[in-house]
Amino acid sequence: SSFRFNCFRKNKKLIKMDDLFSIKNKVIIITGAGNGIGNILAQEMWKRNAIIYSIDTVFSKTKKKENYFEIKSDITNIKKFNKICEQIFKKHNKIDILINNAGITFTKKDNEEYPIDKWEQTLKINLTGAFTSSQTVLKFMKKQKDGSIINITSINAEVGFPNNPAYVASKGGLKMLTKSLAKDYGKYGIRVNNLGPGYIKTNMTKKSFRNKKIKNSREKQTLLCRWGEISDLIGPCIFLASNASKYLTGQDIYVDGGWLANGLVE
Repeated sequence: SSFRFNCFRKNKKLIKMDDLFSIKNKVIIITGAGNGIGNILAQEMWKRNAIIYSIDTVFSKTKKKENYFEIKSDITNIKKFNKICEQIFKKHNKIDILINNAGITFTKKDNEEYPIDKWEQTLKINLTGAFTSSQTVLKFMKKQKDGSIINITSINAEVGFPNNPAYVASKGGLKMLTKSLAKDYGKYGIRVNNLGPGYIKTNMTKKSFRNKKIKNSREKQTLLCRWGEISDLIGPCIFLASNASKYLTGQDIYVDGGWLANGLVE
């Protein structure tokens, strides 16, 4: 029939696919959205009529837009983040989505010399920050008995990479934090899932991308033989934010070009 490819039947009603994946008027908080992956996700979800609250310590200059708010805040400042969320909930009477994207990385060749302050800072932002931000938002999601938390992990949550113990540990911890929260809050209708990028071209990876040897090595590790673009994350993120994934929780979705599925690199 003519509607076969854009809708399906449920309880004798037709639901358009556009509506199924709609994030229109969803109130979305994205941490670490001043640049990089977080910024692109925020911009693209705003284009699809979501109400965006972008949280970061630094922002690039952008034009003011309706329903797109940039708030300067460090997520490790728990009291301030809580106040921000209270104001958002008071204004909209809901918080639909939290995307825990804020993260840092620090590498050093000798683990014996890895600075303990860098270890603590990385875990504080990448893992503890995601936990405390979730703690705050969960209070409001419980009231509405609905919500989706999306934690931006990494393929590093599954496999060890060299010279970066704090980042690998933080992403592995975040992966399991997601499953813990999904277990405890599913009864309130709240979903918690991981979105794990593979090697994506960002400011964080540009040094590796510019190194021809490293670039080619990373490409060969993927089944699609290329680095990822930030745009590759938009669809999966919208999926997790929308009702299309309403029966999905505690899961890991890796956008890695087949990196983790690859066995031997020829």
